[in-house]
Amino acid sequence: MILKQYENYLTKLFLKNICIILMVFIFLSFFLNIFEEIKYFEDKENELYYPIILTILNIPSVIFEILPFIYLLGVMFFFINLYENEEIELLRSNGVGNIRITLIISVVSILTGIMIIIAYYSFSANLKSLYLNMKYKYSDAGDHLAVVNQDGLWIKEKSDDGKKIYFVNAKKYKISNLENLEIIELDENYKLINTIISKRANIHNKNWILNDVKIYSEKKMTESYKKFQYNSSFNSEIISNLYSNLNSLNIFQLIELKENYKSIGYSATEVKLHLNKIYSTPFYLTLTTIIGALLMFKLNFIKSRFFLVVIGVIVSVIFYYINYFSILFGKNETLPVELSVWFPQVLIFLICSLGLIKLNEN
Repeated sequence: MILKQYENYLTKLFLKNICIILMVFIFLSFFLNIFEEIKYFEDKENELYYPIILTILNIPSVIFEILPFIYLLGVMFFFINLYENEEIELLRSNGVGNIRITLIISVVSILTGIMIIIAYYSFSANLKSLYLNMKYKYSDAGDHLAVVNQDGLWIKEKSDDGKKIYFVNAKKYKISNLENLEIIELDENYKLINTIISKRANIHNKNWILNDVKIYSEKKMTESYKKFQYNSSFNSEIISNLYSNLNSLNIFQLIELKENYKSIGYSATEVKLHLNKIYSTPFYLTLTTIIGALLMFKLNFIKSRFFLVVIGVIVSVIFYYINYFSILFGKNETLPVELSVWFPQVLIFLICSLGLIKLNEN
């Protein structure tokens, strides 16, 4: 369908304002993050350009998190342009009312939101993953690694003196316990020393307590222990935070991670929350657009851009905390995951519906 001339104009003007606000926040994010990266690398040997590269890699993920705020400000400046150029009255005199204008920019918001989760989110997640991998090389945990896949939980770590290497595999992970545990102990040349098999291990502390243990070695007979202590660099809290930064995984990787967590009996609540937040992005951006439009129709008497931006910030903060506290209930499993993510947006949708019904079309 060919867009009418005014629809084409409003769409371009709206996208132009979104892009302008987006560029402003990209520059702000760069300057705010670059100092953090410089501070991180100040005691480490590296090339001078490393902080700049890492900052650039991290910016797309930061921008994704603040998209609702960008859209809200974009809507407000879109209407400021219409009011300042007296185009809003021209549109109304030609039969294009407030609801029609709101509908046009809402459709643009939902379409761009869908494009964002299909293309942009994967792009930002891949850059975030590269960012974390590059930064990981300079962290103190460079010799330690933990992942979850279809074969269970895998850990690679070194002893404190660096002379031994351990590969740990557990088929099940429940709260602070690992089940069906196998630990392969190697020397620094990757020659087998021992294989430790345990039915269950308590990993609340870094000193793991293994139960029903058998130790197999080429040099001596198999040894059995009711209790055995294994000193690790990991505990239940560290392992639980393996994927605390889910922004480094694209949607397909998140779905795979969710299934892997289920396969080892570990709670996939945070992964499901993150997936639902991504899925709700187009809807959230559309609601933000409608709220911005309603504010501008009601506050068109305010001429100061500064005060309008302040109002936009306040509204964004209110939305943020409504979502934040609802998601907390989801993390604590007080509410179902889907309800904790979608309920605030349904509530905002109802508020928007009431606002649109009462919108003065005159």
